[in-house]
Amino acid sequence: MSRYTVAVLVNNQFGVLNRVTSMFRRRQFNISALTVSETETKELSRITVVFDGEDDAKQQLINQLYKLPDVCSIKEFTDDNSVSCELLLIKMKNEASSREEIRGAADAFGALTVDYSKDYVMFRLTDTTRRIDDFINLMRDYTILEICRTGSVSLEKGSSTIRQIINL
Repeated sequence: MSRYTVAVLVNNQFGVLNRVTSMFRRRQFNISALTVSETETKELSRITVVFDGEDDAKQQLINQLYKLPDVCSIKEFTDDNSVSCELLLIKMKNEASSREEIRGAADAFGALTVDYSKDYVMFRLTDTTRRIDDFINLMRDYTILEICRTGSVSLEKGSSTIRQIINL
């Protein structure tokens, strides 16, 4: 089983996200990350989906997505052809016994302190999914109070854009 990242450019309409994600459900793909936002124009939204599956089934899914009336274009991303990152907010218990170790780990990963009190410290980290996973695993040695992370966002390298392959 492989992990795939696909961006789907859609008309910014009510119900489109449900129709797109329902296609993944019907094909029995488990979505591990999902991000949605308006694009450079408010008429279009970009849905980035990270999911696991087999290559043949992934291609069938993409073919089915193209049949949805609000889907304008689809782009598959790989590590070689794209830049991807995600955002993590992590709230740690602020204890004197572990404060310096936690701060040292955060500095080593490039995490920024975004909120601080005598009870907790909150960090923000923007990086690849793997680096964020590594940071979280390191923080598990201490007391994690809460985690919130986005899904992956990806753009293709080079001057090509997803809008250049619009399927209207």
